Amino acid sequence: MSDQTNDVMLAADALVTAFREQNFPAYFGAFADTATFILHSHPETIASLASYRILWEAWRRAGFEILDCVSSDRHVQCANETAVFTHRVSTTARLQGETIDTVERETIVFARIDGRWLAIHEHLSPLACDNPATTDANPDPRPDWMSASRPACG
Repeated sequence: MSDQTNDVMLAADALVTAFREQNFPAYFGAFADTATFILHSHPETIASLASYRILWEAWRRAGFEILDCVSSDRHVQCANETAVFTHRVSTTARLQGETIDTVERETIVFARIDGRWLAIHEHLSPLACDNPATTDANPDPRPDWMSASRPACG
């Protein structure tokens, strides 16, 4: 593993660990201010870190919390001062007393900014499985990315 690949993997590890531990200063500190976010069930692109923080706080006020997060099937592709990190992410969360498990694919684009590898884009997608998602006519109170209408895949 090259030094650059290792450095990006360490940056990704720090981001996932901060997310799992709900260490919000470290989690949000892993992103550039100009980072963008695409979450598969959120209706639009989140155009900045500030906008993502506002959305995240709304989820927390609704009783959302992370219980665990495991990264697997990890890969880093480097290109000069940019790198693409992909992985499978298994998350256990709780919302209003209900435990929710999701398995998703995530791509995080990192850039070396002022000597640090910071995430500049995150794209979270549902993991393809044999049971396609169905549409639920009832609104789901969970954060957008934890849609109950999607079956869990393993």
